[in-house]
Amino acid sequence: MLEASQPREAVAITVRALRHHYRTPAGPLVVLDGLDLDVPAGGYVAVSGQSGAGKSTLLSILGGLERPKAGDVIVGGVNVAGLKGDELAAYRRSTVGFVFQHFGLLDTLSARENVELACALARVPRQRRRARAGDLLAAVGLQERTAHRPTQLSGGERQRVAIARAMANRPSVLLADEPTGNLDEDSTERVAALLESIHRDHACTLVVVTHNRRLAARASVRLALRDGKLVAA
Repeated sequence: MLEASQPREAVAITVRALRHHYRTPAGPLVVLDGLDLDVPAGGYVAVSGQSGAGKSTLLSILGGLERPKAGDVIVGGVNVAGLKGDELAAYRRSTVGFVFQHFGLLDTLSARENVELACALARVPRQRRRARAGDLLAAVGLQERTAHRPTQLSGGERQRVAIARAMANRPSVLLADEPTGNLDEDSTERVAALLESIHRDHACTLVVVTHNRRLAARASVRLALRDGKLVAA
């Protein structure tokens, strides 16, 4: 259980008529086509679908990493689709935590330094960053591995560092893109249980994209992305 910091208040997510496409030599490739989504504050939703269906694009838009071509993305009463520049950066910094399949850790930094960097980006005061990073790593069971670099850690350990890093800003929304995609069965179970405990104990609104049926089964709501829209899985 993560106890290093208190979370912000959980927020609801409402998506309406979301559309997005990419330009290709053959013409526009539509990945989201009038998609609607409702996640209550503190909800846990798992989204599955074939590769290329647009799952990662959906998470990127929810997290403010990518802007949709059309539609509304309302997170905690704020329409993220309409944010620009500093407002968008502030949203990402204050509201969202990201967990990625490929961990996204810097190999030149130790586990603690990777989390400290996230604390710095979240504007944690300098004098508190080291302690906050240590607390977060202890909370994911890595208190003995704080000085290790990612290349000295197992895949499961690296993903737990990534989860600790994602919690540095006390997010209201946690977005996980194939968080167990590179893990063995035992590590998958441990990471899945950790995400579940964060959702339960910190009341984060959790959206997970996954091909793993066992991970998806833990969610309160299970959806599939097909033909640019979400349907019950």
